[in-house]
Amino acid sequence: MSTSTATQYEQTIPDVLQTMGSVHQVLDNHGLDLKVRHLVQLRASQINRCGFCIKMHTKEARQNGETTERLDRVIAWDQVSDFTDAEKAALEWTEALTSLHLKSDLAAMRARLSRHFSDAEIGALTAEIAMINLWNRINVSKH
Repeated sequence: MSTSTATQYEQTIPDVLQTMGSVHQVLDNHGLDLKVRHLVQLRASQINRCGFCIKMHTKEARQNGETTERLDRVIAWDQVSDFTDAEKAALEWTEALTSLHLKSDLAAMRARLSRHFSDAEIGALTAEIAMINLWNRINVSKH
C-alpha cells in the first residue's frame, strides 16, 4: 500500500516515542550544561533540516536564557567569536556525529572535548547528539 500521508507516529508507536522522551529525563541527571545541550540540539537540527526541531530548540534555548544573537550564529559557530572553546568543541562533535564524514578525526575531536568535559559529560553529550538525530529523522520523515 502506497500513501503520501505521513505516518502518525504518536498513534502508531507511542511506546517508542515515550521511551525516547524518557532518555532526556535521564540525561538531565548527567551534569551536562543546559546551554551546551541547547546548542547541540539546535545545530544537529539545522544540519538535518528539521524545521520543527529548529523552532522548538530555539524557543527552549531562549526560555533558558540563551541570546537571540548567539542562536542566530550557531550555524556559523566556527566563524564567530560568540562561543566558548567548550561550546565549540561540543558543536564540532555534534557536526561530526551528525554528518558522519569518513575522514573526521574523531580522536583529535575527543582530545579537544576532554579539555573541557569529563568522560561522563562526553558520554552524555554523545547520547544527547544521538537522541536529537533520532528525533530529527522521525520528524523529517513527516515532511
